[in-house]
Amino acid sequence: MEEGFLTTEEVLEYLQVNLRTVYRLIKAGKIPAVRVGRQWRFRKRDIDAWLESQRPRNARPVPYAARAASLAAGRPRVLVVDDEASIRELLGRTLALADYDVDLVADGRAAVDRLRIIPYDLLITDLKMPGVDGLTVIKEARRLKPDVSVIIITGFSSEASAIEAVNLGVSGYLTKPFRVPRVLAAAAKALGE
Repeated sequence: MEEGFLTTEEVLEYLQVNLRTVYRLIKAGKIPAVRVGRQWRFRKRDIDAWLESQRPRNARPVPYAARAASLAAGRPRVLVVDDEASIRELLGRTLALADYDVDLVADGRAAVDRLRIIPYDLLITDLKMPGVDGLTVIKEARRLKPDVSVIIITGFSSEASAIEAVNLGVSGYLTKPFRVPRVLAAAAKALGE
């Protein structure tokens, strides 16, 4: 690596996203890149500054005007529900990088409250959480917005929960630990992208 610069391959590894996502971010002017011959170079400090600017707003309500602007821009709205902060933050950062409008909540009760006021396009939820579990969140999401896409993430996969998830019409079922590209692929598939 040149002093302070990353190659495209290094950025792919650093951000844990696919090449198409990196090109979308360059084209949209979201990450600064310098063309050197036939290749791109990225300043690490620029990438880090951009990452910091994309840090999701953890469980903070977003004003209606911002929601409307997001919808007008065609950005899918995603609700991530997981009681593990590290998983929540990883998913939030990854999906924000891929140009999704992301909200994060730490439990099922907060998720149900959000689902009642915001019509999300995609729900990504853990199954096992204290209090209100993921299957209850999915049922409530379906009641409120029958066409919402759902991806389950779980560290405790069982045949019974997988069968119930299929019966609820989930779009994806990921077991922890998972790789970031699998999440992005599952989100794109669930949203028909």
